[in-house]
Amino acid sequence: MLQNPIPPTETLEVEFKSDRDCLNDDDLIEALICLANTNGGTLYLGVENDGSVTGLHATRPANIAGLAALIANRTVPRLQVQVQELRLPVGRVAAILVPQSAEIVARSDGLVKRRRIGGNGQPECVPFLPSEYPSRRADFQMFDMSAEVMADATLADFDTLQRARLRSVIANNPRSDKSLVGLTDEQLDGALSLTVTRGAMRYPTLLGLLLIGRTDSLRRLVPMHEVLFQVLDGTHVKVNEGSRAALIEIVEWLDLLSRGVNTEQEFNEGLFRIGIARVEVDALREAINNALVHRDYARRGPVRVCWQKNDLIISNPGGFVDGVSLANLLTTEPRPRNPALADAFKRLGLVDRTGRGVDMIYTSMLRFGRPAPDYSQSMADLVKLSISTEPADLAFVRMVLQEEARQKSTLPVETLMVLTALREARRLSAAELAMRLQSGPVQAAAIIEPLAESGLIQAYGSGRGRQYTLSPQVYKQLGQSLEYVQQAGFDDLQQVELIRNLARQQTRIKRDDVMTLCRLSPRQAKHKLDHMVATGLLVRQGLKRGTYYTIAPNDAQPEPHSNDT
Repeated sequence: MLQNPIPPTETLEVEFKSDRDCLNDDDLIEALICLANTNGGTLYLGVENDGSVTGLHATRPANIAGLAALIANRTVPRLQVQVQELRLPVGRVAAILVPQSAEIVARSDGLVKRRRIGGNGQPECVPFLPSEYPSRRADFQMFDMSAEVMADATLADFDTLQRARLRSVIANNPRSDKSLVGLTDEQLDGALSLTVTRGAMRYPTLLGLLLIGRTDSLRRLVPMHEVLFQVLDGTHVKVNEGSRAALIEIVEWLDLLSRGVNTEQEFNEGLFRIGIARVEVDALREAINNALVHRDYARRGPVRVCWQKNDLIISNPGGFVDGVSLANLLTTEPRPRNPALADAFKRLGLVDRTGRGVDMIYTSMLRFGRPAPDYSQSMADLVKLSISTEPADLAFVRMVLQEEARQKSTLPVETLMVLTALREARRLSAAELAMRLQSGPVQAAAIIEPLAESGLIQAYGSGRGRQYTLSPQVYKQLGQSLEYVQQAGFDDLQQVELIRNLARQQTRIKRDDVMTLCRLSPRQAKHKLDHMVATGLLVRQGLKRGTYYTIAPNDAQPEPHSNDT
């Protein structure tokens, strides 16, 4: 049920419809199918485009629940909505909650539309064209475009040179599926889904053309396919190259071009010299190849690899598929838009075999003291990844290497995320760290608490108020001991002052009061009180469960006095 007030403006998921002239059913249904065919959302009937509430028309029945039946009867497939009446001082408003539909919804007369953000930045309802249906179905993993037979394509559209490149990758990439070695062309095409056999004939799939197709055939049959490589120096374009060749060639082409830009930073650890690239090579390949695999080949626009001064931007047409969002990138199960293409890249060793390439990208950034990869600029029809290429934090690198040597294993991405988050924010609660880890409180605690026990981080308080910082040892390794002393010292002084003020106000306090006030565990609260007694700030009274504390006589607040004579 809706609990929030009406939003101030329209968005992709919020639609306002005036009912002053009694909105006709066709226009209402049109607006609703637009929402259902996009991200779902809420339509507010009785609200003007500027957000002002004018209310439902007087002819609308007192019980507007019947709108749900009307909408279901006028849509194909039947659209199930929730209708709620909002009684506001200026009039009644119908809030209609529309679910996102995996199937394409039409009005009963055949009208099909979708919602988008127009050129003026405002949402609009536009025709949903049949050519766009495959993208929608692929978003919900109801359709694998890459496995589809390409109309008008023949085996002559395959390039023998690209096939040779494909076999070279299989033979020389240590991560490739060696069961593919030695297969005939027909067997290899079948194993990788490059062709589909119907009767005695073999027909190329989109995957087959993308991997080993002739460039002229790809231009003609897959016009959406394009990759751009750019190097920018501010507004100056130093490199701007494009290609429509087969992916097996493009992977090599992008790798070669990136080598000239992906320079190394030298780092010495003992007798060893380590070269730290702007972007770790395996992670770079993973990020680029993921964009090639997950792009929407029914949408216009190139895959773009753009090196800038302080970051690398990799973008591809097509947003996140259903079930994937910024909030669960690291925790959700792999959901490729093009499963056949993704499987081929895995078997060729071009992407991580487990489908957890995002973890690799995160790990390679965080272990060198750089910010986490940033997907926040992604949109409904575009995934955009920003990777920092700023110099590595060598003190952080050294700390990670020393900890890995101590544990005799590499630090998992979750550990690196916690260390990075605390390094940036200094102090975070358990709930805040759980959000950074994209997990629930129980799962997050299973990650965080062992780090506190191992001495990498330090915990303060208990329960929901529990907070964490980097440990003194880590601050020392980072060369930031002063920051820890300032932070921990301020926290201790603040707690002492709070306890003293409470003791003055209440005359007496107990351990439970201190636990609540400072969000400390029983043991921490007792330790704090014992220390204040030992330093003469408090006086302990009573025994065992009856123990309480009062302010020391010499620390009592002086009584206010009058200046009157």
